Amino acid sequence: MVLISRHKLKELTFQRLWLFSIILILASGCVSGRIKDQRDKVIATARTFTGTPYKWGGTTRAGMDCSGLTCNAYRAIELELPRTADAQATVGKKVKRKKLAPGDLVFFATGKKKREITHVGIVTNVNARNDVKFIHASTTLGVVETNLYSDYYHKRYRKARRIID
Repeated sequence: MVLISRHKLKELTFQRLWLFSIILILASGCVSGRIKDQRDKVIATARTFTGTPYKWGGTTRAGMDCSGLTCNAYRAIELELPRTADAQATVGKKVKRKKLAPGDLVFFATGKKKREITHVGIVTNVNARNDVKFIHASTTLGVVETNLYSDYYHKRYRKARRIID
């Protein structure tokens, strides 16, 4: 039978806690790095469609709509989103406007009904409080990046969702 002094037992317990803490810190760094990589890939994929003309119901470089763009971008990380903006608005976790991060989906009511979600985009850059860029398929310009705080989109903004967390 092996006897261990109380001092030695405390020392072993401390070493185990220290080792566990280091492993936890390293693991969390890997997770946050993986999340950043996924967000970057979604944004990079979306940007490859810049200039693609708008086409209602479209999902290809020949023409696409806003939810077609988001579906294609998230498919790059093997995540399937619902096909419509209003259905996408129910996926993921709610995010406050002041907490937006690259990769978040932003939703707008661009139709006649002020509460009906009809448009979606992906946050690409958060530079300052009033300088948040998002990529989307505009009916007039095709796939472009726009400031969330431009008059048109700021007035029509409804909510945001975080898909990658």
